[in-house]
Amino acid sequence: MDERSSWDWEPGSRPLADLNEWKESYAWVEEPCVRPDGEAVAAIVNVDEGEFNVCVNGEAWESTYDKIWHLRYTAAGRLFAIISEMGEWTVAMDGSPWETRFGYVWNPLFSADGSHVAVSYQQDMKYGMAVDGECWEQNFPTLTNAALSPDGRHTAAVVQTAEFGEADIERFKKGCFTVAVDGKPWEPTFVNVWDMAFSPDAGRIAAEVRLNLYEYTIAVDGAAWNGIYNCVWEPVFHPVSGAVVAPVRVGPKWQLFQDDKPLWQRAFVQLWHLIFSPDGGKLAAVVAPEFGRWTVAVDGSPWAVTFRDMVTDPVFSPDGSRLAVLGKNGPGYQVAVDGKPWGESFDMAWQPVFSPDGGHIAAKVERKGKYTVAVDGRLWGRECDGIFNPVFSPDGERLLVCTEENGRILRHVVPVAEIAG
Repeated sequence: MDERSSWDWEPGSRPLADLNEWKESYAWVEEPCVRPDGEAVAAIVNVDEGEFNVCVNGEAWESTYDKIWHLRYTAAGRLFAIISEMGEWTVAMDGSPWETRFGYVWNPLFSADGSHVAVSYQQDMKYGMAVDGECWEQNFPTLTNAALSPDGRHTAAVVQTAEFGEADIERFKKGCFTVAVDGKPWEPTFVNVWDMAFSPDAGRIAAEVRLNLYEYTIAVDGAAWNGIYNCVWEPVFHPVSGAVVAPVRVGPKWQLFQDDKPLWQRAFVQLWHLIFSPDGGKLAAVVAPEFGRWTVAVDGSPWAVTFRDMVTDPVFSPDGSRLAVLGKNGPGYQVAVDGKPWGESFDMAWQPVFSPDGGHIAAKVERKGKYTVAVDGRLWGRECDGIFNPVFSPDGERLLVCTEENGRILRHVVPVAEIAG
């Protein structure tokens, strides 16, 4: 059952919080965030010099801290923050801190359902990862490019396995980096390792690796592909078959390979940001068919429409039948759906959101310092000082939108037909 079915979908508008009143009680109020169901507003507030708290619907957490940052709601509706107390850092969930303390914490990662959170940490000048407060048993001299499995139960990161000085080029060229999964490093080491991906069942890891100063490939569970390439980009796993797909550079152009063999016949000037449809039936990528022109290719076939500056944030509809992206020409952003741009152009736009049946698309947009929502290319008549990501009702007939207007946070449920016509 879709948890959104239990939300309030009665059309209309109602106030959630008046930030003007909060500002009278605190030295300052930072940027607010809204719970996915639109029923709670939270913000970091400054109580006094070096004293911070979180205010939720006008009520403060019980404890104050030296510093709070990265406040946000997870998909499960839990309120996450990184906090500092007496010079030590940790995570607080809904106001309850983890028992474990660290020298520093950064880069929070959330499971798909929002029920688990992982962070990278530094403790005594060593680095590791923690999930829901449980730390790796082994820490490392460095840690980058952290990843969390879809179910939120496993972590991975690029780690340094041997100490070497900044000028020790010869030691660097021998390979001092690998992937640690749940704190256990792969046995093979590489000159560099970059972005990685978990398989859907979290049982495998694939990563970009650099074999020497000039050769690159993909490694899966520590075993490198036989193919050697001029460069590679982040691999992804097929959501059903488990095959590993990655862009690789062969000569002057980029191709798409699957399990070390060509998958698409066409090569591109650039090819990256792969995304499978939920059922794995389609594969899309951001591509440059020619230098300076960007578009999307689906199963190897590029859209006819291209953009001058970039294409970003591709997203498939839940059934995989439709694809939407953002494209940029000069200062203007456009939403393009199935190869056709909306007529409107914006100063800024955010990743489009499909209705559950894929029949409608909404996007948060900005124009001339004001924010609103566009649905199927048509603008909502309301202009706001701020707006949060829209959410469709399970039947796709209503849209939940929270706005900031004159310091007040409002919750709106709007019939989709009222905007889209």
